Amino acid sequence: MRTTLRSFFRLPDDRWAHAARVALAATAVVGIVTLLLAVAVNAFVVHRVTRDVDGRLATILAATAAAAPGTVPVPTGRVGGDVDDAPVFVWSVSADGTIEALTFGAPALPAESWSTGAATRTVEGRDFRVDVVASHGGWLVAGESVAKSVGDIILVELVLGALLLAVTFTGSFVVGLRASAPIELVRRRQAEFTADASHELRTPLSVIEAEVDLALGRRRSPDEYEGVLQRIGSESARLRAIVEDLLWLARADGAAPDPGRLDVVDVAELADATVARFAAVADTGSFGLSARTAPAGTALVRADAEGIDRLVSVLVDNACKHAGAGGAVEVAVTVGGGRVVLTVDDSGPGIPEAHRELVFDRFHRADPSPGGTGLGLAIADAVVSASSGTWSLGSAPLGGARFEVTWRQAHRGADDLPRGQGGPTPGAQPAVRLGAG
Repeated sequence: MRTTLRSFFRLPDDRWAHAARVALAATAVVGIVTLLLAVAVNAFVVHRVTRDVDGRLATILAATAAAAPGTVPVPTGRVGGDVDDAPVFVWSVSADGTIEALTFGAPALPAESWSTGAATRTVEGRDFRVDVVASHGGWLVAGESVAKSVGDIILVELVLGALLLAVTFTGSFVVGLRASAPIELVRRRQAEFTADASHELRTPLSVIEAEVDLALGRRRSPDEYEGVLQRIGSESARLRAIVEDLLWLARADGAAPDPGRLDVVDVAELADATVARFAAVADTGSFGLSARTAPAGTALVRADAEGIDRLVSVLVDNACKHAGAGGAVEVAVTVGGGRVVLTVDDSGPGIPEAHRELVFDRFHRADPSPGGTGLGLAIADAVVSASSGTWSLGSAPLGGARFEVTWRQAHRGADDLPRGQGGPTPGAQPAVRLGAG
């Protein structure tokens, strides 16, 4: 538990930092795009607002110019005391520059040189859209504040933009965490695998080094040297087995299966051949080894023949190691419903529930007894995955463990040749009983 918590709180150094960088990058991109869109929207909206205001001002000025001097025919003026709430203000500017407000509460119009036409001017510190027409030797000026309209647009854009950026950052951060989880898992498993492989390789190397040091420490008899060499040879064989298994797994991890290069494999034929190979092991261990397989040519799957042969060998070897004297190992291959099922049962102690999810991990051993590399079931799992099979792991009727693999049944065409499938010929007996009963 403590290790799990420590691993969790180390995440900010890796996954969280990576997710934060992804989120910041995504937020920056969205922010830039949002800013460009806001500029475009502002230009479009301001243009529309300006056009609408100019239309209202032109209408007011036309009506005012046609009315009696000094009167405004349209209700205008300050509403609620806020200049920004006033729809339209109208001023009369005489030829000598005297300004008279024709609407109640109009702000002070700055004195300047007037010319006809619409323009945006600053009135009492606010942006006004004003239109000017000549009238009675002077000018009529109509103006409407556009500061509130533009300000409202900018406020809405700021609120929505901030909300969008917050949602983008949060969403990108969560997605970054979820996306990096498999990467982090692979990295962690790779680190664990490297550590385990180093440990497994270091053990036989340490034994070899110790044996050599002892042998060279003093003169010994030929029999003693022979014993040292035998032990070195045993550890060398173990070292070679580990290296070969690691190379096999490396090839399995690095290359995706090519459907065009797969064989149509007779699982029943391979199971019979494997049981025959382990007959001597059964006799030596004083346990029964039997096979019950489907008729030849029916239990066909499309897979790599060498891989299926390795899979069956691993499962039978694993069962033989745990059967025990007087026990039994049963291998069965059945066909039904378009499926081919390989089952290997043993009478050993079985696999505890706590270890069933770990048995396919590399270098995992549920049984602490010496022997093996801890890679056999990992290789078997790689073969099953590469051949699109499915695992089922449980308790066998014999009392031990049951390993079961299911594949979709294949059919051999005229061009499918059984390449690389060792073992008996298709005419061999489908069921055999080998080993001690």
